[in-house]
Amino acid sequence: MLVVEREDVPGGRAGRLHQDGFTFDTGPTVLTMIDLVDEVLRAVGSSVEAALPLQRLDPAYRARYADGSAIHVRHGHTAMTEEIARTCGAGDAAAFEDFTRWLRRLYEVEMPHFIGRNYDSPTDLLARPGAALELVRLGGFGRLGPAIRRRFADDRLHRLFSFQAMYAGLAPDQALAIYAVITYMDSIEGVWFPDGGMRALPQAMADANAQAGVEFVYGRSVSRILTRHDGAVMGVELDDGERIGADAVVTTLDLPVAYARHAEDLRPPRAARTGDYSPSALVWHLGVRGVPEHAAHHNIHFGRAWKGAFDDLLVGGRRMSDPSRLVCVPSKDDASAAPEGHSTLYVLEPVPNLHVGEIDWEVETPRMQEELLSFLAGEGYPTDVVTDAVVTPVDWQQQGMAAGTPFALAHTFAQTGPFRPANHDPRRPGLFFAGSSTVPGVGVPMVLISGRLAARRVSDYLA
Repeated sequence: MLVVEREDVPGGRAGRLHQDGFTFDTGPTVLTMIDLVDEVLRAVGSSVEAALPLQRLDPAYRARYADGSAIHVRHGHTAMTEEIARTCGAGDAAAFEDFTRWLRRLYEVEMPHFIGRNYDSPTDLLARPGAALELVRLGGFGRLGPAIRRRFADDRLHRLFSFQAMYAGLAPDQALAIYAVITYMDSIEGVWFPDGGMRALPQAMADANAQAGVEFVYGRSVSRILTRHDGAVMGVELDDGERIGADAVVTTLDLPVAYARHAEDLRPPRAARTGDYSPSALVWHLGVRGVPEHAAHHNIHFGRAWKGAFDDLLVGGRRMSDPSRLVCVPSKDDASAAPEGHSTLYVLEPVPNLHVGEIDWEVETPRMQEELLSFLAGEGYPTDVVTDAVVTPVDWQQQGMAAGTPFALAHTFAQTGPFRPANHDPRRPGLFFAGSSTVPGVGVPMVLISGRLAARRVSDYLA
């Protein structure tokens, strides 16, 4: 087996940036469901325990609200119940018990029957009628926002337990309740952080696979997928002209981009041509002097607006009038990220993708940086900037992400499960897809499952 990686290090979207004595993780910031990581490592004779030292983050998040209040997402049912009782009252604390049971049951039904399987057609949903009926009974095909509001009285909890819909590219009132499994993954199962930062995750996976005999080629790109006269895959051609034979190829390019670059003779699936994309994000990496005193590793700052903010992003194609933002402080738990007495900050503001927005990012970026610096200072973060790097939707697009969003195709009903672009195309035997824009979807856990599903396709094809 051979892996060709265009960067000089493993990771793809989970990249890294070394700059002026600071090290930034440029991709995902949240790691959940480490049993899925362990499963991947055990497949090549390793394990999380052996290859990837981890620490559990407690709190997983600090939620900060416009009224100045804060709620911490604590690990463990007892600790979180006590936090809700302290901040929101006994009624909502009692409701958390039922909420936890509901989330766990949703996960138990969805993961084996719907998320962790390949589909050949929508009729495959009928193969597990009992599981589908159980999802109906659980309200999984209702809307996430109302499902949360029915359970809790405090508006702050509505936001805390439904903002994860943004990962699916939807407003909470649009997202199906089945996406509460994302809430289950981080708010119930917990959030972890690897020693050495998030970049340690792809490095550990690459090292374990290399020890198992997988060959890695770094710093080179695939320029063309080679095919036989019957259309089947026969290998790849690299950017320097070298040709490598292969009976099967798995591409992890964003699926719409993969069709445009490597299967241009095939008409892409509908979603890859005219589909709905998730909002994008402006991400600002900052190396600063000083250490924030009250910040957690992950800090969500909710604006006063909620529904209107999603309308701005998804319909109006404009920046949120009252934005909610994520601020991560990786150096809090990774001493190698910043020099002593300094910090790394990862500041994310959701913004429209390039398909719905017409923002001039050359003009808007410096304006946003001024606003974000003022916001950081007001929230008590250090703002004596030593070095920085900003990533806009234009940058995401240049990196190969369709519509300029790192969050890929949105998880609308028409782009979920068997309706999402498939991880194979019968018109191109031997070509398979993995990543966020194919099944099952976005996020580290889903992408790990995506790789496993693609591997099953390859095994069946080569059998």
